[in-house]
Amino acid sequence: MLGKILLVVIIFGLFSWAVKTKVFLKRRRSEKILEGAVSSPASLALGEIVAVAGGIYLALVLVVSFLNMELPERINIASLAVDPLALIAIIVALLQPIILTLYYNMKKN
Repeated sequence: MLGKILLVVIIFGLFSWAVKTKVFLKRRRSEKILEGAVSSPASLALGEIVAVAGGIYLALVLVVSFLNMELPERINIASLAVDPLALIAIIVALLQPIILTLYYNMKKN
């Protein structure tokens, strides 16, 4: 039970950190917003994270299919059954803005 709670807290923390850094990166790049569209930086960041995770997932599925790799359909993490490719895609999508921000900060100094 404690493992499940810890896993949810870690994923939520990573998720909120990733959304916050995506918002920071959006403001830094000062991308143009479509005319008439009213959206918050947080909603744009959330949409980007989901889109990136989906793209990574599709790429992983294609690679696994191309290489004829055998992967389990589900893996159990703290009694939660998860698709391994989806888990990898979400983790990479959440870590990408964090690593990019760290890179910008190292480059700046």
